[in-house]
Amino acid sequence: MGKETTALSIPEWRQQLPQLTAKFVTLREPTSADLRPLIDLLSLADASRYGMEEPVTELAVQHMLERITRERSAGAAFTYGITITSTRALVGLVQTRQIDLSWESAEWECTLAPSWRGTGVFLETARLVGSFAFGTVGVHRLEARVLLQNGRANGALRKIGAVQEGILRESMRRGNDYLDQVLWSVLKEDWGEHWVSTAPRVH
Repeated sequence: MGKETTALSIPEWRQQLPQLTAKFVTLREPTSADLRPLIDLLSLADASRYGMEEPVTELAVQHMLERITRERSAGAAFTYGITITSTRALVGLVQTRQIDLSWESAEWECTLAPSWRGTGVFLETARLVGSFAFGTVGVHRLEARVLLQNGRANGALRKIGAVQEGILRESMRRGNDYLDQVLWSVLKEDWGEHWVSTAPRVH
């Protein structure tokens, strides 16, 4: 009976991350089949590293995928591969990670292939991930840190209702340079018109 109670108390998303679908994008947990596009994506100069310290190699990305699964099972983070619904091509990666153990506060970051930036893919992805985080996981506050000079990303966060809270001076190192980041936040009560259903779809 103790084992049954424990199993029932584990949120379903920790056991298996649900697929999220909108008009243009489908979000699913990345797998080893995504190695080649993930290597290309994470090799971009402005890509988030998602905890990878080593150079972007096939082995390093495979280790990252294994860590993504472990962290989801432990309830510490969840990571979605961003695919185009019509072609199934993987064009991005978005991760949401707990800041506190209760998941009331979390941080998200996203990397998108350059050819898909400014196309609406990020906004659709953000609506799906935000609605899943607020509605299913129970997040109250989502934070994002974006390079000050990344005008497109800062503008996209503004479009989804994020509030700029300040500048984190020289908070990120890239090579020999320290760069400023903008701190953004979205609260559950701010989400309003961006809510979308992330319940499994029956076909």
